[in-house]
Amino acid sequence: MSTQPKVSIRGLFKIFGPDDRAMVPHVHGGMDKATLLDRHGHVLGLRDINVDMQPGEITVIMGLSGSGKSTLIRHLNRLIEPSAGEILVDGTDVMALGDADLRRLRQKQMSMVFQKFALLPHKTVLENAALPLSVQGADTATQDREARKWLARVGLDGFEDRYPAQLSGGMQQRVGIARALTANTDIMLMDEAFSALDPLIRTDMQNLLLELQKELQKTIIFITHDLDEALKLADHLVILKDGAVVQQGEPQGILLAPCDPYIEDFVSDINRARVLRVRSVMGPVTDDTFDGEVEAASNLEDLIALSDGDTNHCYRVLDDGAVVGQLNMKDLVKALVPRISGGS
Repeated sequence: MSTQPKVSIRGLFKIFGPDDRAMVPHVHGGMDKATLLDRHGHVLGLRDINVDMQPGEITVIMGLSGSGKSTLIRHLNRLIEPSAGEILVDGTDVMALGDADLRRLRQKQMSMVFQKFALLPHKTVLENAALPLSVQGADTATQDREARKWLARVGLDGFEDRYPAQLSGGMQQRVGIARALTANTDIMLMDEAFSALDPLIRTDMQNLLLELQKELQKTIIFITHDLDEALKLADHLVILKDGAVVQQGEPQGILLAPCDPYIEDFVSDINRARVLRVRSVMGPVTDDTFDGEVEAASNLEDLIALSDGDTNHCYRVLDDGAVVGQLNMKDLVKALVPRISGGS
């Protein structure tokens, strides 16, 4: 895998208002969102964002409403123009692209899955799924073949001639995913893609995405306000607050070592046993005998069940058949207790 990030964001600022670029030095100097609005009548959207998104990984950007996450994702394909900063895709500066190259980026390199599905109601499921290839000018046979292939892959074989209004919400979102896959882009942007779905359907869609990703290895930028969803999907997690990155990194590491009281509050109610993986809390092999073996990717809940809650057990940890460490159940119990910072 390439060591160059698929997408790099460098020093990105977005300020909403008629003189946004002139406001950047104020924000650089430490002016907060409320003061900028009060003194200058401008709204701070993003403050000095620096994120690398690696090829073949799911980068999840999360935060509460108003944190800037949807604003950020819309910068990647320049649906929103930044006030300052760089956006690089495969090393190319997106801000330097002319109209023709920008259209090519949106058609050939990036596809998007929306929260509200954004299907065309007068077109069939097949026509909706084929739309990216139609826009690209592909012949009808290619459009039909690729759309049918991806509809079948997301579980909609046999629904090609239906219309969006004849489908459930979950099925409509499957069409949206099939449409993005039909575009055959390296990068998929997913803005709150599952937020409008019922919990059980949402879980199904998360599982479908992970199944597809294991096979396709797309670079996915996924926006969510739901921490459980973020921890389930993310290879790299970026947490925003008031337009700035509070913490980013491997989600297991963030859960185990939150760097800020805001993050501690975020993770305090998470079911750590269900989210944390054995690999995150295992140690080096020091024992000669073990009570069993466990996969590094298993969650701690699985291990608690395996051990029947006996804290005296110790397990050898395997990854693809190779021994990578050991996990003492006493260490597991410590990992289940959230870290609390000092102070009142």
